[in-house]
Amino acid sequence: MSIDKTQLRDAATLILLRDAQNDPAVLMGQRGACAAFMPGKFVFPGGAVDQNDTSVPLTPLNDLCQARLTEESRLPPHALAAAAIRELWEETGQMLGQPGDWPGAPQGWRGFARTGYRPNGAALTFFFRAVTPVGRPRRFDARFFLADAADLVTDPDDFTRAEDELAHLQWVPLANARDFDLPFITQVVLAELAQHINRSGPPPSVPFFRNDDEAQLVARLGGQSPI
Repeated sequence: MSIDKTQLRDAATLILLRDAQNDPAVLMGQRGACAAFMPGKFVFPGGAVDQNDTSVPLTPLNDLCQARLTEESRLPPHALAAAAIRELWEETGQMLGQPGDWPGAPQGWRGFARTGYRPNGAALTFFFRAVTPVGRPRRFDARFFLADAADLVTDPDDFTRAEDELAHLQWVPLANARDFDLPFITQVVLAELAQHINRSGPPPSVPFFRNDDEAQLVARLGGQSPI
């Protein structure tokens, strides 16, 4: 069953994991109390894909993640990955990049380019996908990417370059995450992460919460790497 995308916006979210083996924590912030979408909730950095995200010079994801991202998608994988990296940069001031000149960077990416880095898609793993349930004021088809804080080229404790969309930016220990006011889907993602945390590479499959208006369908995106 295909998803009706007429009311959906493509979006990308980044789960940044720190010290996975010893004291795992994820980077989260709190949305404003007056925000139209998930007001007051603690969330991962993320947001809607911009048109300019389709044209950035992105180091590519691995083949399996790219294959999974193409399933039931109208956007190329690199645009979704780029959006996740951009949203991380805008909302937290943290950067996943590789050194490289980037003349003529498009709007939305010029600050990133001025640092002397290009976005590093190779640091991302496609981890989760969810569609906002019917009836919400805004609906997104969100792809969640997982990245290791060790791949940051910025100080993970410095949020001075963050925009003001998220307040109380902090590294939330996984053991304490449920003490925060979290959206339901974030709780599901954290449960999935707890099962994956000691594995390396992409997960065996990617959960896809379709939230169709006729049935709350959950699928698994297996994908197949090109030969």
